[in-house]
Amino acid sequence: MDFGVIASKTVLLLISVIFWAAAVGLTYVGGYVLNTYKEYDPFLHDKYALLPAVIIICVAVVMFIIGLVGCCATIRESKVGLGVFLVIILVIFIAEVSAFALGFIYRGKIKTDLHEPMLQAFRAYDGKTEESHVIDYLQQELQCCGIHNYTDWVGSKWYNSTGSNHTVPLSCCKHDVGKNCTGRLSEPRFLNAQGCEDKLESVLKSVLSYAMVVILGFAIVKFFGMLSVCMLACKRENNGYQSLNSGVFA
Repeated sequence: MDFGVIASKTVLLLISVIFWAAAVGLTYVGGYVLNTYKEYDPFLHDKYALLPAVIIICVAVVMFIIGLVGCCATIRESKVGLGVFLVIILVIFIAEVSAFALGFIYRGKIKTDLHEPMLQAFRAYDGKTEESHVIDYLQQELQCCGIHNYTDWVGSKWYNSTGSNHTVPLSCCKHDVGKNCTGRLSEPRFLNAQGCEDKLESVLKSVLSYAMVVILGFAIVKFFGMLSVCMLACKRENNGYQSLNSGVFA
C-alpha cells in the first residue's frame, strides 16, 4: 500500500470522526440560532430568517450516519461505498453553501425586517399581552429602552395610559438603580439611553455571523473530503491493472 493510499485513508478516517463531531457542533449552532431568534419572534415576520438554522439541523441529523458510511467504505476500500460517501459529502457541501448564502443575504436585511414589526409592537404595548412581555424581556436583557431611545415611548398607548405621571415601562430602568427608578422621563439618569433596534440588530447579526463562520469551516472540510475520496478511488482503480513487466505473463 503506497503513501497516497495511506494518506487518503487517514484523511477520510479523520473526516469521518470530524463528521461525528460536526453533528454535535451543528446541532448546537442550529439550536442556538433557533432559540435566539424565537426569543424575538414577534419582531421577525420573515420566517425565512430561520431557514439557515433549519438547514444546519437537518444536516446534523445525517452526520453520524455519514461518519459510519465513510469509516466503513474507507477501511474496506469499497468502490460503491466510496461513491456513496462522495455523493453524500457533495449534497451536504451544496446544502452548507446554500445556508451560507442565505445567511449572507438575510444578514443585510435584518435592519429593514426589524423596524416595522418593532414599531407596531412598541405602539401596542400595554404591559399585559405576550408581545408586551417580549418587549420587557428585550429591554431588560439588552439594557435598552424604546426603538431608538426612551423618548420613543412618548405618545404611545402605554405612555398615555399612565395619566399625568407619564412613565415608561420599568423594564427601561438600568439594572443598578433598583427601586429608585419609577420610569419617569423627568429622571433620565435612571433609564437606559440606547434604543433596542440597534442592539437587537447587533445581536442577531453576531449570531448569524457566528453560524456562517461555522458553516464555512465545515464546507471547507467537506471539500477536502471529496478530494480524498476521489484520490482513494483512483488509486484503487489503478491497482486493478497489472504491469506487463511484472513477470506474471512470462
